Amino acid sequence: MSFQISLINVLIMLAYAVPGFIIGKMGKANASHLSTASALLVYGCSPCLVVSSLLSIEFSTETLIKMGLFAAAVLVLQVAFILLLWLFFRRRYDDAKYRLLCIAPVLGNVGFFGLPVVKALMPNSPEVACYAAIYAIVMNLIMFTVGVYCLTRDRRFMTPKAAFFNPTMLGFVIGLPLMILGAARYIPEPVMGGIGLMSSMSAPLCMMILGVRLATVSLKRLFMRPFVYLACLGKLVVFPLFCFAAICFLPLDTSFKMSLVILSGTPCASLIFNLSEMYKADPELAANCVLLSTMICFTTLPLLTFLF
Repeated sequence: MSFQISLINVLIMLAYAVPGFIIGKMGKANASHLSTASALLVYGCSPCLVVSSLLSIEFSTETLIKMGLFAAAVLVLQVAFILLLWLFFRRRYDDAKYRLLCIAPVLGNVGFFGLPVVKALMPNSPEVACYAAIYAIVMNLIMFTVGVYCLTRDRRFMTPKAAFFNPTMLGFVIGLPLMILGAARYIPEPVMGGIGLMSSMSAPLCMMILGVRLATVSLKRLFMRPFVYLACLGKLVVFPLFCFAAICFLPLDTSFKMSLVILSGTPCASLIFNLSEMYKADPELAANCVLLSTMICFTTLPLLTFLF
């Protein structure tokens, strides 16, 4: 049953990209304008996604402890896997594509893509929305520090400012006190509805942006670069199995373990392409990793449910 639910929801997510692809092929959407749409997604929808996720659950000491444990687990597993990849590729680290391969298998589309999937898989476990938000926060902390360092080899980016001044952290800073205070009961319904609506826009908007981007790339170049498949294998298969092996024997509940593994198996994060483009670290390869991993995740993400 979990396999079917996961497959249906992943296919729905992929279907959101179809209008963007068609509009892009028709010439009605210009890829040069995608940065504006991406900014709306990251700076508008992303904080609302985190706030909405935190407000969706009742606060308790047990919930706060689980959030802390989940954040610690995500941080340790992601840093450990990046370190393993660095040790494997360090002799070729002067080549940008190898530096990209150190982060692409770890950093995923957990908020916009993963959240709807885990919520559908575990509808009776509201804490999974909070887990997805926590995962996104920790991932962004790593992305803007270790991730940028891997792309640039410049330690100046390893700063607290880079780690904590980002949209998901803003959503956390706003949402956590509101969750602790139980503010969801007192916030007017139109306001809650507006936050929820902005949150719900995240997945369709993200996928339509990817659809427009897909319409601009050469399918031959997309499918013929071996490095793209290597990154996709790491992101969709190796990293989630690494996470499962690390936590399967721990005394944690199923929603905790399943959320961590499923979110770890989501496609490469689109922000990897943005950072690669910004720092001239093989942006074409980064874009292809994001697009191809998103296109083929319907064959891998549902299979991860068989682990539970």
